[in-house]
Amino acid sequence: MQADVRDLPILLIIPTTTYNTGDFMAAASRLGVDVIVASDKQQVLEKLVPGKTLTLPFNDVDGAVETIVRFCEPQPLGAIVGVDDHSVILAACASKALGIGHNDPEAVQVAGNKLLLRRKLAAAGLPTPAVSVFDTALDAGVAAAGVTYPCVLKPTFLAASRGVIRADNEAQFIAAFQRIVQLLADPALSRRGGDAARQILVEEYIPGDEVAVEGLLRSGELSVLAMFDKPDPLEGPFFAETMYVTPSRLDGERQADVERMVALGAAALGLSEGPVHAELRLAANGIYPLEIAARSIGGLCSRILRFGAGLSLEELVLSHAIGSPPQRIERQGAAAGVMMLPVPRAGVLRRVEGVEAARLTPGIEDVVMTIPRGEVVVPLPEGDRYLGFMFAAAQTPIEVEMALRRAYRQLDIVIDSEEL
Repeated sequence: MQADVRDLPILLIIPTTTYNTGDFMAAASRLGVDVIVASDKQQVLEKLVPGKTLTLPFNDVDGAVETIVRFCEPQPLGAIVGVDDHSVILAACASKALGIGHNDPEAVQVAGNKLLLRRKLAAAGLPTPAVSVFDTALDAGVAAAGVTYPCVLKPTFLAASRGVIRADNEAQFIAAFQRIVQLLADPALSRRGGDAARQILVEEYIPGDEVAVEGLLRSGELSVLAMFDKPDPLEGPFFAETMYVTPSRLDGERQADVERMVALGAAALGLSEGPVHAELRLAANGIYPLEIAARSIGGLCSRILRFGAGLSLEELVLSHAIGSPPQRIERQGAAAGVMMLPVPRAGVLRRVEGVEAARLTPGIEDVVMTIPRGEVVVPLPEGDRYLGFMFAAAQTPIEVEMALRRAYRQLDIVIDSEEL
């Protein structure tokens, strides 16, 4: 008799650099789901829990899939779940090889590449900024002479605004282009990106506010789990995301338009199952999908979300993966928000003072620092880490926003730049 997928283990593909390993593991424990953890580096507990960990060559999709298939010969899997843009591609390809329900791998790959995403959305007739793509070997001055300003330069495969720079003229374009070339020359990024690490995408700058949408696709139907306002303007030259607040303060008609655009975008990409995280610009001439990722929200941001009878976002994702999502998934609670604490400058992090005072600010639920003292920190656009996260809850979105701003003013971030 064929085993019920709910009785089979889930393979979680989690990079060692991700923030939310603990949240996914806690979700699996609460659901009573057996988990095998696959990562890009050998895990410390591998010898203590044989058969429960797996090391994958993340930059070799075919090799990683082959490793997963061999691993599953004696033990079938109920589902494979990735947690970031890179690991969701591995999860989709391995699921296809094993005959496990998942998104189409090509759709996931398109969603994770900004150039392919733009082309797919444009082909579907959805609002899309004008784009050009340049080889990193091209002279920056030659590239600068052929674009319209203002524009935004970015790598095609990185997330969280890494390498994203606005340019308003040729001099700024040349500086930004050279800066991104240097970033993509990093051996780790070069291996990860492959051909994409030799491309720089240049997009028309679209002015307007941004919102984010967290959703769950079930047989192609989108359920919107949360819509976030981003109260801080994202106008450049860099685009560090600092604050998400839900529910959105947009009126009902505008929210419906945003939700419709996410659904249309997901369909255009060919996504049909699992979590979706979308970022959209609200321009005067339309709603522009900037990102439609086949994953849940990054960092520790999901901690402000609870659904139904108190389920976390990770519980929803895992429940859906094994075919047993709850019937009702409305978000719990009043307003909530998270502030991602950006790295203000490069150097050695000595300490962050005022954390306890920030925690005691009315409306603040927790402050979590994620970079230990003594580590070198790098701000955007080159950096890829936050100093930490602050979480707030209140009756209204404006109260949440004000609580986060008051708490942030309590912090004194001490970075020694002279030691670099």
